[in-house]
Amino acid sequence: MLEIKPLSNNHLEALLELEAAAASGMRPAALTSALKAPAIRVLGAWQDAGKQEARVLIGYAIVAIGPFDAEIEAIGVLPGWRRHGIAGLLMQALIDVATQAGSERLLLEVRETNDPAIRLYQAFGFTLDGRRKEYYPAVEGTAGRDDALLMSRGLRS
Repeated sequence: MLEIKPLSNNHLEALLELEAAAASGMRPAALTSALKAPAIRVLGAWQDAGKQEARVLIGYAIVAIGPFDAEIEAIGVLPGWRRHGIAGLLMQALIDVATQAGSERLLLEVRETNDPAIRLYQAFGFTLDGRRKEYYPAVEGTAGRDDALLMSRGLRS
């Protein structure tokens, strides 16, 4: 059974292990800070490992809640669990958290070459607002920097 639940400092080790495998771009210090910050929510996707075993953290998502806008900081899913709807479940949970917090809009930025993430965001109603030229460093083995696409969606009708 899959369950989305808030993460706490008690989950730091599992979160760091997940990020090392997921490689979503979050540094360990940023993950540690996110778990402690009052305006940041860190959610985890937990999967039962088996009848006798503990549950396994297979995905996570981070949203920063501001006075009017909330911003998605990261979504990471273990490689073996990608394309199983985990990111979509985490995205819906982030939307729910931001809406419950009273945010009017949800923001994010994404590497222009990250087609799977862009499709996910578009499926959840995000639209392109702008671009930051050469924002992301070059991916290993490539030359040049990538642009960041700035996307958002409203949370109130």
